[in-house]
Amino acid sequence: MLTFQKAAVLGSALLTAASITQGDFVCTGSGNITEYHAQIKNMGCWIDSMARTLSGKFSRSSTNSPQSCADNCGNMGYKYFGLEDTSQCFCGNNINPMAQKTNGKDCDDTCPGDPSKSCGGTDFMNLYSIENPNPNAPPPTTKRQPVCKTNPFCSFKACNTSLSMDERIAALLKEMTLEEKVTNLVDSATGVPRLGLPPYEWWSEALHGVADSPGVEFNSPNGSDFSYATSFPMPILMGAAFDDPLIYDVASTIGKEARAFGNYEQSGFDFWTPNINTFLDPRWGRGLEVPTEDSFHAQSYVKNLIPGLQGGLDSPEVKQVIATCKHYAVYDVETNRNGQNYDPTQQDLGEYYLQPFKTCVRDVAVGSIMCSYNAVDGVPSCANEYLLQTVLREDYGFGVEPYRYITSDCAAVENIYDPHNFTDSMAAAAAVALNAGTDTNCGTGYLSLNVSVAKGWTTEAQMDVSLTRLYNALFTVGYFDGQPEYDSLSFADVSTGSAQALAYQAAWEGMTLLKNDDTLPLSKSNMRVAMIGPWTNATTQMQGNYEGIAPYLISPLRAAQEQWGRSNVHYVNGTGINSTSKAGFAAAISAANAADVVIYLGGIDTSIEAEGMDRTSIDWPGNQLDLVSRLSNLGKPLVVVQFGGGQIDDSQLLKNKNVNSLVWAGYPGQDGGHALIDTLVGKKAPAGRLTTTQYPADYIDEVCLFDPNLRPSGSSPGRTYKWYNQDPVLPFGYGLHYTTWSNFQWTATPKKSYEISSLVSEGANDASPFTTVKTSLENTGDMASDYVGLLFVSTANAGPEPYPNKALVSYTRAHDIAPGSSQTLSMDVNLGALARANKQGDLVIYPGDYEFMLDIDSKLHFKTCLTGDAVVLETLPRQAASYNFTTEVHPTNGNGPETCL
Repeated sequence: MLTFQKAAVLGSALLTAASITQGDFVCTGSGNITEYHAQIKNMGCWIDSMARTLSGKFSRSSTNSPQSCADNCGNMGYKYFGLEDTSQCFCGNNINPMAQKTNGKDCDDTCPGDPSKSCGGTDFMNLYSIENPNPNAPPPTTKRQPVCKTNPFCSFKACNTSLSMDERIAALLKEMTLEEKVTNLVDSATGVPRLGLPPYEWWSEALHGVADSPGVEFNSPNGSDFSYATSFPMPILMGAAFDDPLIYDVASTIGKEARAFGNYEQSGFDFWTPNINTFLDPRWGRGLEVPTEDSFHAQSYVKNLIPGLQGGLDSPEVKQVIATCKHYAVYDVETNRNGQNYDPTQQDLGEYYLQPFKTCVRDVAVGSIMCSYNAVDGVPSCANEYLLQTVLREDYGFGVEPYRYITSDCAAVENIYDPHNFTDSMAAAAAVALNAGTDTNCGTGYLSLNVSVAKGWTTEAQMDVSLTRLYNALFTVGYFDGQPEYDSLSFADVSTGSAQALAYQAAWEGMTLLKNDDTLPLSKSNMRVAMIGPWTNATTQMQGNYEGIAPYLISPLRAAQEQWGRSNVHYVNGTGINSTSKAGFAAAISAANAADVVIYLGGIDTSIEAEGMDRTSIDWPGNQLDLVSRLSNLGKPLVVVQFGGGQIDDSQLLKNKNVNSLVWAGYPGQDGGHALIDTLVGKKAPAGRLTTTQYPADYIDEVCLFDPNLRPSGSSPGRTYKWYNQDPVLPFGYGLHYTTWSNFQWTATPKKSYEISSLVSEGANDASPFTTVKTSLENTGDMASDYVGLLFVSTANAGPEPYPNKALVSYTRAHDIAPGSSQTLSMDVNLGALARANKQGDLVIYPGDYEFMLDIDSKLHFKTCLTGDAVVLETLPRQAASYNFTTEVHPTNGNGPETCL
């Protein structure tokens, strides 16, 4: 039944006026509040893994129970609801006909909001029918109203704009009970219903477009408002474009679309993106999510990405959305990620692991940081006072503004207790995380903070510190008062024509030519084409992970049929990504024999590399190379297209003279098919460069997966192009062109010598300018093309040994250089280009000889000498000898398992 009641008179924090008018809104402090109570019927336990059993709204709640989930879904007019994995609540009007009922014992997870009830299991749903869905349900898509323009919350001092922000937040906190504070320090924050403060889900994703996540809702059917968002390529492919303005444009588009979703309650206003860990180990399952293995490249990437997402740098207190740089810190392995400890040297920490995070915080004012699962120097990251307080808040300045907050990765607080075993209870884990500065917990660990307070391990005042940061952050996006700059964004601003064109540009710009004997570009005219391989008809496969619903997905097959005609393109799968079956080989050979040209499309995908799953091999999986070898013996022109994020050993393909061309295409997103085929036929000329070293397959036998050290040693040949002391299959920065380039000349270089003291002024840091290097080049081929200029530096006598092979210090991308034309590349170089880390992790400018080189083959080079005394450019804070925890803790020694994978 539906019942209605008058709102109660609200307490001491009410504004003094009886009613307040704000534009067309009248704040009365009271009003009709609908109290809906669903009547439910249990339908048993159902499998919910391969396809969603219920396709309506989804939410998470830290106080989830059958009744609360039912009231949520039923009030929106849904006929069914389901509970899963303790905190998940699903709504729907129809049950997927593929869904199957199963044994009830699979659905026995205890509900956090009602321990006497069950809330499903992992991929198992307690399904219920709702006997009385609300006949006056609100519309599925509604414009979000600032909470200070809603009754009754508007009449509290938290909405009094004559008060300071601190005073407003303090007034709100004064009205909240301890239990209410506890339930608002988790990602599925409950709000304060009795005050009119609504729930808020902090967990929204937008890695390469607005993405499925607990805070994001895509409507159905596809084509309706907020049923899709632009799906750009994965970051690993966009990084290969080496085009910073492109990254800014992509981020601005994603930020605009994310804000539109937030304005209509289809998402939150904060997004846990980007992933800026560097792609250190080639086995890492999440390498597709990041742009590069190089820390400087990552810094440049986020320096453009964060302002694009958040809405610029001029007014960080007014944001389009809140971005989150993750995962802090020393995280690049999935195996045992929830319990692994790493003891990197301070030298590697200051020179490599922390650099992108420093840029996020110090240089581009990111609103949020996510601490990682793993431990660093024996202390779990989310309880690590050295990382969170000393380095992040004090040294990088993250603690200066009141609106910047730290979130845990999902269940990372719980992992402090298990499997890190750092504390003896969940309440102790919650306390040490909160005390260290982790403001909100993705998960449920912070629900035990009431116990933590009762035991004296933390305080309500410490909870208030974190809640103050969180509510200040929400003020920056207009959650409380509205925001004229961005509140008008709507679905009309999603997937616009310019956004679609940008998704196409981002895809082709990153594609990288690894081998070519002039077979490419292919003829644009009608010819018989055999399209073979498990990526040929890829659609959602092209999106990688952390994907949303795309407005369209153009497969390579569809694009090929548009280019050469449907009747001229013969598609045969041939084999799977990781298949050992040869059942499809005969059909593939037959199709190839009948064709004028053969295109094999394979590599790896998220069945091989994924979050939670590292690769155990960096060779081509399954029998794909066997099939390619057989195709190469047919005497037909053969083009191989390699997809996936992590590089795989291409040695056999590079050595086989009958494999005419090889292109790496990553995960190219919604328009990947057009981008690829247009590249193969020369409508777009490839100019991408590899952002990760392609190692030989046996590299993984030489380097322990859990070894965080970069420099070569007796047990390691070194990590990344900077330190690897053997020959790679293909080096970082490798990429060929359809045209030729010559007549390279320096037009501006540094002086031959500098006194170090003259370079470093007061307040200078690694981002301070040093010089601008310029070089001219000429397109001497017959096709217009982009060109990526990469500037490296090396030294053999400046600073401590060992010396890196070289280091990227600047780059730029020139566009559409016509045949016979010349262009000048301008590359800014910062003081960080001259700095190396000492044993303590400080960045130091040392006297000695420095050689600057253009491109990976040193097309041009010049030398600069630095004289005088070494100068510390930037000091990495020292770790304290010990830290005082409020409860007993058990730090971990060493890097974890002795077995290396």
